[in-house]
Amino acid sequence: MTQGVVLRPGRDDDAEGFIRLIGACWGEYPNCILDVDAEVPELRALASHYARVGGALWVAERGGLVSGMAACRPAEDGAWEICKVYLDKVLRGGALAHELVAAAERHALAAGAERLFLWTDTRFARAHGFYAKRSYVRQGPIRALNDLSNTLEYRYAKPGRGIVVERLDAAAAATAGRRLSALLAACVHDGASLSFLPPLAPQRATQHWDQVASGVALGHRALLAAWRNGEMMGTVQLDLGTPENQPHRAEIMQLLVHPAARRAGIGSALVRAAEDEARAAGRSLLTVATPDDAAAGALWRGRDYVEAGRVPGYTLDADRTPRDRLFFWKVIA
Repeated sequence: MTQGVVLRPGRDDDAEGFIRLIGACWGEYPNCILDVDAEVPELRALASHYARVGGALWVAERGGLVSGMAACRPAEDGAWEICKVYLDKVLRGGALAHELVAAAERHALAAGAERLFLWTDTRFARAHGFYAKRSYVRQGPIRALNDLSNTLEYRYAKPGRGIVVERLDAAAAATAGRRLSALLAACVHDGASLSFLPPLAPQRATQHWDQVASGVALGHRALLAAWRNGEMMGTVQLDLGTPENQPHRAEIMQLLVHPAARRAGIGSALVRAAEDEARAAGRSLLTVATPDDAAAGALWRGRDYVEAGRVPGYTLDADRTPRDRLFFWKVIA
């Protein structure tokens, strides 16, 4: 817990603190207007409001003042919404925001949530980066609230439990770049990978994932992500080419599984999902190039891929040891 801060359940008598905190956060943005009685009267008794709908509310108290807050409530089809996440400006950038949201997520999951989602103002760019760190990605269209602030909101979401693989559309791919950069860095640092991984500086990594998102938008590439218990722990790309120059073949590229999640079935789940995507796109042959690594070889052979050849000494490990490059293929029609 952040020093000097107490995390506790929210109460109705925190109303003045909630209004002060939210007003200060909104005041950082032009034309962001908080009119409590006209638009958010529930702030007068917020704990009761969430209790009535089966949700919960937390407060970060510092020096007797409300310095942060977060809430959650059940929605539809096993999903829970994370709501009212605000933090004093002086406390941002540390662990407190994560502690607040983690409390809300734990409550939702304990209550049976299968999926977590939230809405965030399109102007709150710093918040978008924070949610991306917590493995949320953009999902669905922007919504307009038609309120005094002319608010437009993005929806962010993620699976809550188990191993789940999803295909990311262009918006989700763009917002996943921060998390995928961290995943790439972890895999490069670990040294045991399922793909050839270039060590990229942070700026280059951002550019790399922006290019991937562009390929997704153009329809040339599919990007899949794997979550384990709400944390994005793996990804794979599928190069589809175009029907004109590659009508029957797709290539599996950059399969990454976080070192902390190896041997949990994530790699196989990603490959299986990539095969399904290739079939759906009308491709009948899948190819992949991989380092000559025991884990990588076992993965592809275990999925019935056939070794088609190798290039000796194609790349060097961190200790300058040469490694071969292997090629595999599989008919999936």
